[in-house]
Amino acid sequence: MLSTKNHRYTATAVTALLAIATLTACEDKGSDGAGSRIRIGISGSSSDWDVLAEKAKAEGLKVELVTFDDYSLPNKALAAGDIDLNAFQHLAFLSQFNAANHTDIVPIGATAVAPLGLFSKKYKSVGELPDQGRIAIPNDPTNQGRALRVLEQARLIKLKDGSGLQATPEEITDNPKHLKITPIDAQQTPRALEDTDGAVINNGVAGQAGIDPTGSIFHDDPNNPSTRPYINVIAARAKDKDNPTYRRIVELYHSPEVQKAAAEESKGAKVLSDLDPTALQAELDNLAKTAKAG
Repeated sequence: MLSTKNHRYTATAVTALLAIATLTACEDKGSDGAGSRIRIGISGSSSDWDVLAEKAKAEGLKVELVTFDDYSLPNKALAAGDIDLNAFQHLAFLSQFNAANHTDIVPIGATAVAPLGLFSKKYKSVGELPDQGRIAIPNDPTNQGRALRVLEQARLIKLKDGSGLQATPEEITDNPKHLKITPIDAQQTPRALEDTDGAVINNGVAGQAGIDPTGSIFHDDPNNPSTRPYINVIAARAKDKDNPTYRRIVELYHSPEVQKAAAEESKGAKVLSDLDPTALQAELDNLAKTAKAG
């Protein structure tokens, strides 16, 4: 049986359910989360969450971090009740997941906005990218759409008017360099750098691959209001949105010690956010309405 001390567990597509089942067997959780284990799903190593776990321990809260290597798993685990919270996604991703899976997962706190960058091992600037260059982008709907916006902001392509957050390569109306843009699994974008002229890589995925997230040749502006859909959040099941213990986790995340660790972890690549839950929910609702209208 696993110890009740704070641990980090890695859950892949094959082992996630086994790992979570083992955790569940070790200790029962109270209905309000107080005085018991709080299982939080994250993606990749995150020293900020390690610091938070230590601070929570000092308050008698047992935080256990469950690390997922597949973006499709943390929300499924949360919806199933196998974890209590997760912190790996932005609002646009959450909106798309809820719509596709008929789930009711809600944001209870903000963490940060991470710029989405275009990286290259061959070129040092956007202007150096060659005619008919090959560019890899994430293939999940929200990150694919954002990646295309990054390429548009870099003036490499133009998308048709009215294309939404989930734009696709088919909506490209102008491509002056005749770039060959290939959507692939987000986790594979770092590897694509070996065989392409560039790749748009998520901040977290870049960090996991040992890529300096500040080393992109272009990235979107995290301070621009247009990036609000990409605020990363701490999420819970809707029925737990007012759980005082989970709200305390959000408060601890915004403590000076955790914020310092988060800034150091990202090497300055993330802009920390303290947008309140009401505003986060309003943005999520707006994204859902926009998706239905589209």
